Amino acid sequence: MTELLFRADAYLREADGVVVGHTAEGGILLDRTVFYPTGGGQPGDSGWIVWGGASMPIATAVKAEGGQVALVMAEPMALPALGTVVRQRLDWERRYRHMRVHTALHLLSVVIPLPVTGGQIGAERGRLDFDMPEPPANIAAIEEKLNTLIALDLTVSEEWITDEELAANPGLVKTMLVQPPVGQGLVRLVRIGTAGHQVDLQPCGGTHVARTAEIGHVNLGKIEKKSRQNRRVSIILDR
Repeated sequence: MTELLFRADAYLREADGVVVGHTAEGGILLDRTVFYPTGGGQPGDSGWIVWGGASMPIATAVKAEGGQVALVMAEPMALPALGTVVRQRLDWERRYRHMRVHTALHLLSVVIPLPVTGGQIGAERGRLDFDMPEPPANIAAIEEKLNTLIALDLTVSEEWITDEELAANPGLVKTMLVQPPVGQGLVRLVRIGTAGHQVDLQPCGGTHVARTAEIGHVNLGKIEKKSRQNRRVSIILDR
């Protein structure tokens, strides 16, 4: 399995890794990586790897077999050989914006306490789809409440529980169609707030900011009807 350095430190921008394999599609497998692979509505990270006199742009990262992460090059190049030590460098500005949007979406699920049917994270905006038969009466109030939570500068932390503990607490799962990965013994929870002032706690494998104030002010986009019961709510970063 690839060691997921972003799991221990979402703010880590660079790290060395050793090439341990190549995929049939030309992906690069490292023993450890700072690149988040596409999943959970969050896009894979982009950036560069460098070794010797070579520099390779990385378009994205994806999950590969056996719990590995494959780096996908942005343009055809000769792959680094097995055993090569490469320096990984994230497109940090893009990743950080993903972190801000992702944490903001967790807070959106607090402000709109309805089952979530889908979601997507981008560098400028994100969205959640809700099981929402009727549109909200006051969109401005939702935006104000969301920004009030952000401005509280709440801490964002994680903890791990067993598969059995998750099964005994089904209310932790807000998504209707996508269930958190189980079968590995432990499930990661992301908490917003502290035990004495907890705002949100839900399973999540993505990257987040350390404090909600880092998100900055957000604007609510138009609420779109996607089906008879589903409505899409978008948020847009102010800067």
